[in-house]
Amino acid sequence: MPPALSLTVRTETWPIAGSFSISRGAKTEAAVVVAELSDGRHRGRGECVPYARYGETVEGVAQALEAMGEAIASGLDRTALQSAMPAGPARNALDCAFWDYEAKRAGRPAHALAGLPAPRPLVTAYTVSLGAPEAMAEAARAAAARKLLKVKLGGQGDPERIAAVRAAAPASELIVDANEGWTEANLAENLAACAAASVALVEQPLPAGDDAALGRIARPIPVCADESVHGRASLAALVGRYDAVNVKLDKTGGLTEALAMAAEAERLGFALMAGCMVATSLAMAPAMLLAQRARTVDLDGPLLLAKDRPGGLRYEESLVYPAEPALWG
Repeated sequence: MPPALSLTVRTETWPIAGSFSISRGAKTEAAVVVAELSDGRHRGRGECVPYARYGETVEGVAQALEAMGEAIASGLDRTALQSAMPAGPARNALDCAFWDYEAKRAGRPAHALAGLPAPRPLVTAYTVSLGAPEAMAEAARAAAARKLLKVKLGGQGDPERIAAVRAAAPASELIVDANEGWTEANLAENLAACAAASVALVEQPLPAGDDAALGRIARPIPVCADESVHGRASLAALVGRYDAVNVKLDKTGGLTEALAMAAEAERLGFALMAGCMVATSLAMAPAMLLAQRARTVDLDGPLLLAKDRPGGLRYEESLVYPAEPALWG
């Protein structure tokens, strides 16, 4: 019999360096929920970010996690968790805590338990927040030595914004995230402006549920689904509209489903992007295992914070390195 586990849930806030602005607004701190499993000898942790876009709150996610305490004490494991909770941030925190606990208890890294090769350092995007063209150009110029920049768009004047960023960072690969901020009326113009700036990928240009136009036009550059994609069941409807999908653990409900979803997405012909919310390295660490198979990696959450948690991931120039076991896995 495995030892009985206890669950501890806590909420944390981490100040953002400056502010983080997208088409839906700006914020100055990241609110996260941490789940911790312990058998008295070994401990496993997972972190998630509730997202208001999906009607999630810190309080609601924390309550959903706390409600699982009795089932966990009675022997609920990671396999049973997949059907015991719906996909979303609460299950993500708990699923990743199980992975971390299992690795600590077995004395083997999480990637080995998952049957995956050892993770390697990866080039990650660095985000340029939405703002006036001049402000975005200044931010891009300061980050112009980075190999990959993710540019937040989603407002009137986006062609001017992306042109200003390209001029300020001529050597960087650019990807764009419109966060559902474009319309069918300005879609062609904005995609053309991105193509003119040699953008490699455009993420979620139209609102989820109102993106049929993407299947009716010739897409000059690859388009990636974010808000339009969640778990495996959402993939089939996206064929013909999108070229890639952004897999985020907070949407899939953990690493377990994310790995299964990635395999199904590849089977359907989608390229993979590994994304994140603004969070600490504890949230990025399990996503690094998923990111090993992704064409585009966007795990810069800790770089946007005023400070990361102790023992966080190592970021050197454009590279992010896998977690040390003391952090996760």
